[in-house]
Amino acid sequence: MAERIAASASLLPSAASPSSSTRRATVASGLRLRPSPSRFSQAASRGRGVAGAAGVVPRLRVVRCMAASEAAQLKSAREDIKEILKTTYCHPILVRLGWHDSGTYDKNIEEWPQRGGADGSLRFDPELSHGANAGLTSALKLIQPIKDKYPGITYADLFQLASATAIEEAGGPKLPMKYGRVDITAPEQCPPEGRLPDAGPRLPAEHLREVFYRMGLDDKEIVALSGAHTLGRSRPDRSGWGKPETKYTKDGPGEPGGQSWTAEWLKFDNSYFKDIKEQRDQELLVLPTDAALFDDPSFKVYAEKYAEDQDAFFKDYAEAHAKLSNLGSKFDPPEGFSLDDDKGAVATEEKVVADPAPASDTNGAGPQPEPFVAAKYSYKKRELSDTMKQKIRAEYEGLGGSPNKPMKSNYFLNIMIVIAGLAFLTSLTGN
Repeated sequence: MAERIAASASLLPSAASPSSSTRRATVASGLRLRPSPSRFSQAASRGRGVAGAAGVVPRLRVVRCMAASEAAQLKSAREDIKEILKTTYCHPILVRLGWHDSGTYDKNIEEWPQRGGADGSLRFDPELSHGANAGLTSALKLIQPIKDKYPGITYADLFQLASATAIEEAGGPKLPMKYGRVDITAPEQCPPEGRLPDAGPRLPAEHLREVFYRMGLDDKEIVALSGAHTLGRSRPDRSGWGKPETKYTKDGPGEPGGQSWTAEWLKFDNSYFKDIKEQRDQELLVLPTDAALFDDPSFKVYAEKYAEDQDAFFKDYAEAHAKLSNLGSKFDPPEGFSLDDDKGAVATEEKVVADPAPASDTNGAGPQPEPFVAAKYSYKKRELSDTMKQKIRAEYEGLGGSPNKPMKSNYFLNIMIVIAGLAFLTSLTGN
């Protein structure tokens, strides 16, 4: 269990495995790689309003509509994710969770959610059972309590929040994320199997381009995202790749074993590119798709740059990760919102809608003020409560009154009132 939490999965595929039993998804720090697919495998319009009587203009009012997720709950969920990372070392699998939810995007399909992408579909069994998503049940079990605790956020946002937080907490760059993603609502809306990278591409570089170009990503973004292999490790009994254990993994953290791409496989930096370039340490994993970054002339330009300049890698990675996390998403509000500015604090959208037109019996005088009705502002109780009745009765009896007879007149008070009235009239007459 601990290893499954700490296991990584790459957005990038591994090379062809030697047999069908090893054509399982490579465990890396991004998209889990799939075997060959089985055969069986708001743009809401603003209200325009309709006038009731001729010449009467409907009244407009502003309605505040809540976004898909609440910013305050997302911020709290982010803190809870940080605590989970401290105790379970699950950075790689949370990165993979977010990448797999968004990595099904197809830019050639316009309709949502048929186009795939970050829409929370990975929580449903039809997609979770895809070969490429093996093991992600562990990630869902980790974050489901957070979703239960904060019902005001969507799964689509939670998956991407977990992925971004894992990168940042591992020492990676601050990611320019936005939120407000809308969830799909039914398993039937899940994308078909086969959109994630294959485990055994015959031509690694060409396969990377085929998969990532379909998402609308370019060579620079492919290489930058590959750098997330700095997190995680692979196990031969699960993916068909890697050693059972190395000096870097034999003691964990988490369940010992597997082979990592870097010596410090829970630290996000540019060591992945350095180690691939040198290939001096036999304890570290290098897959055919990793080697392709330095073999392919176009990829090599960026791989060389990132091996020498970590700041450049961090900058390009942050942009690529944020772009990947938005693929295929439907946002509410449409522009999304950030958790790091004031606008994100109020995740609402103002819409102008038309009130119903007033009745036509106003003789063209326009809308009339609404009459005041006290009952509209009351609690709709038809009589006083027994407690209030007893209080009023006690005060009445204290003044000499009785429920069975009217209160006695106070003759002294009446005489004083008459004298005061006569004095006032006398004063007026004298003037």
